[in-house]
Amino acid sequence: MLNIWNRCQEGDQMIISIELLREKKAYFFDVQKDDYIFSEDEPASFYFQVISGTVKMSSYSENGQEFIQGIFKTGQSFGEPAVFGEFPYPNNAIATEKSTIARLPKDVFFELLQENFEVHKKFNALLSNRLRYKAILLKEISSYCPDHVILTLLKYLRDNSDEKDKSRFYVPFTRQQIADMTGLRVETVIRTVKKLQKDGKLEIRQHKIYLP
Repeated sequence: MLNIWNRCQEGDQMIISIELLREKKAYFFDVQKDDYIFSEDEPASFYFQVISGTVKMSSYSENGQEFIQGIFKTGQSFGEPAVFGEFPYPNNAIATEKSTIARLPKDVFFELLQENFEVHKKFNALLSNRLRYKAILLKEISSYCPDHVILTLLKYLRDNSDEKDKSRFYVPFTRQQIADMTGLRVETVIRTVKKLQKDGKLEIRQHKIYLP
Protein backbone atom coordinates (compact mmCIF):
# COMPACT_ATOMS: atom_id res chain seq x y z
CA MET A 1 0.00 0.00 0.00
CA LEU A 2 2.98 2.34 0.53
CA ASN A 3 3.57 2.55 -3.22
CA ILE A 4 -0.03 3.68 -3.69
CA TRP A 5 0.40 6.39 -1.06
CA ASN A 6 3.57 7.66 -2.71
CA ARG A 7 1.92 7.77 -6.13
CA CYS A 8 -1.11 9.62 -4.76
CA GLN A 9 1.09 12.17 -3.01
CA GLU A 10 3.01 12.81 -6.21
CA GLY A 11 0.10 13.53 -8.54
CA ASP A 12 -3.47 12.58 -7.73
CA GLN A 13 -5.83 15.15 -6.22
CA MET A 14 -7.12 14.04 -2.83
CA ILE A 15 -10.11 15.71 -1.21
CA ILE A 16 -8.27 15.03 2.09
CA SER A 17 -4.52 14.51 1.76
CA ILE A 18 -2.90 11.18 2.59
CA GLU A 19 -0.76 12.92 5.21
CA LEU A 20 -3.80 14.36 6.99
CA LEU A 21 -5.66 11.05 6.87
CA ARG A 22 -2.67 9.28 8.39
CA GLU A 23 -2.31 12.01 11.02
CA LYS A 24 -5.92 11.37 12.03
CA LYS A 25 -5.21 7.62 12.15
CA ALA A 26 -7.56 6.72 9.30
CA TYR A 27 -8.02 3.01 8.67
CA PHE A 28 -6.85 1.93 5.21
CA PHE A 29 -8.23 -1.31 3.77
CA ASP A 30 -8.40 -3.17 0.47
CA VAL A 31 -11.53 -4.42 -1.28
CA GLN A 32 -12.03 -6.59 -4.34
CA LYS A 33 -14.35 -6.00 -7.28
CA ASP A 34 -18.04 -6.27 -6.25
CA ASP A 35 -17.23 -6.06 -2.51
CA TYR A 36 -19.68 -3.93 -0.51
CA ILE A 37 -18.12 -1.12 1.53
CA PHE A 38 -21.46 -0.30 3.10
CA SER A 39 -25.08 -1.15 2.37
CA GLU A 40 -28.22 0.91 2.00
CA ASP A 41 -29.83 1.88 5.33
CA GLU A 42 -26.68 1.25 7.39
CA PRO A 43 -25.96 4.01 9.96
CA ALA A 44 -23.65 6.66 8.49
CA SER A 45 -20.88 6.31 11.04
CA PHE A 46 -17.81 6.83 8.84
CA TYR A 47 -16.23 9.08 6.23
CA PHE A 48 -14.86 7.16 3.22
CA GLN A 49 -12.32 8.16 0.56
CA VAL A 50 -10.97 6.27 -2.44
CA ILE A 51 -7.17 5.96 -2.24
CA SER A 52 -6.96 3.87 -5.41
CA GLY A 53 -9.54 2.17 -7.61
CA THR A 54 -13.20 2.95 -8.22
CA VAL A 55 -16.40 2.76 -6.17
CA LYS A 56 -20.00 3.14 -7.30
CA MET A 57 -22.98 4.27 -5.25
CA SER A 58 -26.09 2.51 -6.45
CA SER A 59 -29.61 1.50 -5.53
CA TYR A 60 -32.11 -0.99 -6.95
CA SER A 61 -35.74 -0.60 -8.00
CA GLU A 62 -38.43 -3.08 -6.98
CA ASN A 63 -37.95 -4.95 -10.26
CA GLY A 64 -34.20 -5.23 -9.65
CA GLN A 65 -32.97 -2.52 -12.02
CA GLU A 66 -29.80 -0.85 -10.78
CA PHE A 67 -29.50 2.93 -10.78
CA ILE A 68 -25.99 4.33 -10.30
CA GLN A 69 -26.03 7.52 -8.27
CA GLY A 70 -22.33 8.21 -8.78
CA ILE A 71 -18.95 6.68 -9.58
CA PHE A 72 -16.00 7.76 -7.47
CA LYS A 73 -12.33 7.44 -8.37
CA THR A 74 -8.94 7.95 -6.75
CA GLY A 75 -8.96 10.91 -4.38
CA GLN A 76 -12.74 11.28 -4.23
CA SER A 77 -14.99 10.77 -1.21
CA PHE A 78 -18.36 9.03 -1.13
CA GLY A 79 -21.28 8.69 1.26
CA GLU A 80 -20.52 11.90 3.14
CA PRO A 81 -23.96 13.57 2.61
CA ALA A 82 -25.40 10.96 4.99
CA VAL A 83 -22.66 11.75 7.50
CA PHE A 84 -23.40 15.48 7.34
CA GLY A 85 -27.16 14.93 7.40
CA GLU A 86 -27.05 12.24 10.11
CA PHE A 87 -29.29 9.85 8.19
CA PRO A 88 -28.58 6.24 7.09
CA TYR A 89 -26.68 5.66 3.87
CA PRO A 90 -29.35 5.90 1.12
CA ASN A 91 -27.40 3.71 -1.33
CA ASN A 92 -24.96 0.83 -1.51
CA ALA A 93 -21.24 1.52 -1.98
CA ILE A 94 -19.63 -1.20 -4.10
CA ALA A 95 -16.10 -1.51 -5.49
CA THR A 96 -16.04 -1.84 -9.28
CA GLU A 97 -12.40 -2.97 -9.25
CA LYS A 98 -9.73 -3.82 -6.70
CA SER A 99 -9.51 -0.69 -4.57
CA THR A 100 -7.95 0.80 -1.44
CA ILE A 101 -10.25 2.79 0.83
CA ALA A 102 -9.61 5.14 3.75
CA ARG A 103 -12.13 5.31 6.59
CA LEU A 104 -12.48 7.84 9.39
CA PRO A 105 -14.99 7.72 12.26
CA LYS A 106 -17.58 10.48 11.96
CA ASP A 107 -16.44 12.37 15.06
CA VAL A 108 -12.82 12.40 13.87
CA PHE A 109 -13.96 13.60 10.42
CA PHE A 110 -15.84 16.54 11.95
CA GLU A 111 -12.83 17.34 14.12
CA LEU A 112 -10.66 17.39 10.99
CA LEU A 113 -13.04 19.81 9.27
CA GLN A 114 -13.05 22.15 12.27
CA GLU A 115 -9.25 22.24 12.22
CA ASN A 116 -8.87 22.63 8.43
CA PHE A 117 -11.04 25.34 6.90
CA GLU A 118 -9.67 24.79 3.38
CA VAL A 119 -10.82 21.16 3.48
CA HIS A 120 -14.22 22.32 4.72
CA LYS A 121 -14.46 24.67 1.70
CA LYS A 122 -13.67 21.76 -0.62
CA PHE A 123 -16.65 19.84 0.73
CA ASN A 124 -18.96 22.83 0.31
CA ALA A 125 -17.99 23.04 -3.37
CA LEU A 126 -18.14 19.26 -3.80
CA LEU A 127 -21.64 18.88 -2.40
CA SER A 128 -22.90 21.88 -4.37
CA ASN A 129 -21.60 20.36 -7.62
CA ARG A 130 -23.25 17.04 -6.83
CA LEU A 131 -26.58 18.77 -6.27
CA ARG A 132 -26.14 20.56 -9.59
CA TYR A 133 -25.43 17.24 -11.32
CA LYS A 134 -28.56 15.67 -9.83
CA ALA A 135 -30.69 18.63 -10.89
CA ILE A 136 -29.33 18.59 -14.46
CA LEU A 137 -29.78 14.84 -14.83
CA LEU A 138 -33.32 14.79 -13.42
CA LYS A 139 -34.34 17.59 -15.77
CA GLU A 140 -32.84 15.80 -18.77
CA ILE A 141 -34.42 12.43 -17.96
CA SER A 142 -37.87 13.91 -17.50
CA SER A 143 -37.81 16.32 -20.44
CA TYR A 144 -35.71 15.03 -23.31
CA CYS A 145 -35.11 12.11 -25.67
CA PRO A 146 -32.29 9.58 -25.01
CA ASP A 147 -29.72 11.16 -27.33
CA HIS A 148 -30.03 14.52 -25.55
CA VAL A 149 -29.89 12.84 -22.11
CA ILE A 150 -26.76 10.84 -22.93
CA LEU A 151 -24.98 13.73 -24.63
CA THR A 152 -25.70 16.02 -21.67
CA LEU A 153 -24.33 13.42 -19.24
CA LEU A 154 -21.15 12.92 -21.29
CA LYS A 155 -20.57 16.66 -21.61
CA TYR A 156 -21.06 17.08 -17.85
CA LEU A 157 -18.52 14.31 -17.17
CA ARG A 158 -16.06 15.93 -19.59
CA ASP A 159 -16.46 19.44 -18.21
CA ASN A 160 -16.02 18.23 -14.61
CA SER A 161 -13.14 15.84 -15.25
CA ASP A 162 -9.53 16.42 -14.23
CA GLU A 163 -8.35 15.98 -17.83
CA LYS A 164 -6.23 18.92 -18.96
CA ASP A 165 -6.95 18.34 -22.66
CA LYS A 166 -10.74 18.23 -23.02
CA SER A 167 -10.73 18.50 -26.81
CA ARG A 168 -11.08 14.70 -27.06
CA PHE A 169 -12.48 13.28 -23.84
CA TYR A 170 -12.40 9.51 -23.19
CA VAL A 171 -15.61 8.39 -21.45
CA PRO A 172 -14.42 5.96 -18.74
CA PHE A 173 -17.78 4.17 -18.42
CA THR A 174 -19.38 1.19 -20.11
CA ARG A 175 -22.71 1.34 -21.93
CA GLN A 176 -24.23 -0.50 -18.99
CA GLN A 177 -22.92 2.07 -16.51
CA ILE A 178 -24.25 4.92 -18.66
CA ALA A 179 -27.62 3.17 -18.68
CA ASP A 180 -27.51 2.77 -14.91
CA MET A 181 -26.64 6.47 -14.46
CA THR A 182 -29.47 7.70 -16.68
CA GLY A 183 -32.19 5.13 -15.95
CA LEU A 184 -32.26 4.12 -19.63
CA ARG A 185 -32.17 0.55 -20.89
CA VAL A 186 -28.73 -0.61 -22.01
CA GLU A 187 -30.18 -1.45 -25.44
CA THR A 188 -31.35 2.16 -25.73
CA VAL A 189 -27.89 3.43 -24.79
CA ILE A 190 -26.18 1.18 -27.36
CA ARG A 191 -28.56 2.28 -30.11
CA THR A 192 -28.31 5.96 -29.15
CA VAL A 193 -24.50 5.94 -28.96
CA LYS A 194 -24.38 4.55 -32.50
CA LYS A 195 -26.76 7.30 -33.65
CA LEU A 196 -24.65 9.99 -31.98
CA GLN A 197 -21.57 8.56 -33.71
CA LYS A 198 -23.36 8.67 -37.06
CA ASP A 199 -24.36 12.29 -36.39
CA GLY A 200 -20.72 13.19 -35.64
CA LYS A 201 -21.40 14.09 -32.00
CA LEU A 202 -19.04 11.48 -30.55
CA GLU A 203 -16.44 8.97 -31.69
CA ILE A 204 -16.08 5.24 -31.06
CA ARG A 205 -12.63 3.69 -31.23
CA GLN A 206 -12.06 0.06 -30.22
CA HIS A 207 -15.54 0.07 -28.62
CA LYS A 208 -14.58 3.05 -26.41
CA ILE A 209 -16.50 6.33 -26.48
CA TYR A 210 -14.73 9.66 -27.06
CA LEU A 211 -16.35 13.07 -26.94
CA PRO A 212 -14.75 15.56 -29.38
